[in-house]
Amino acid sequence: MKKFLLKVLGIAVLLFIAYAVFIYFAKYSEGIRAGELVKFSHKGVIVKTWEGEISQGVSEAQIFKFSVESGETQVIEDLQRLQGKYVKLHYFERFKSFFWLGDTKYFITKVVEDVERSNRRL
Repeated sequence: MKKFLLKVLGIAVLLFIAYAVFIYFAKYSEGIRAGELVKFSHKGVIVKTWEGEISQGVSEAQIFKFSVESGETQVIEDLQRLQGKYVKLHYFERFKSFFWLGDTKYFITKVVEDVERSNRRL
């Protein structure tokens, strides 16, 4: 009976590890979104994550919410510098996310200032 329970527990642990690896590494989609960077903050009480929003239009329905992994230091610096400007965000979407990575399924990998749109606004 003990051997059976240990085998079942071992299989359950292996299945959980396989699930976690799949969730972390599998990408559901990737692409580029453009808009005005309206929010970027480091939030959380116990686990701090980087979260942001860009406005892609005039309504609340056109807000794109995203997260940035803590290891993406260049992306974090770029987003802090470009607050309030038009940006193009290169992202990938996960099937799900872990709470310590961010609040959303969308993770930014690269930020480019949309100079043409920023200059048009001036």
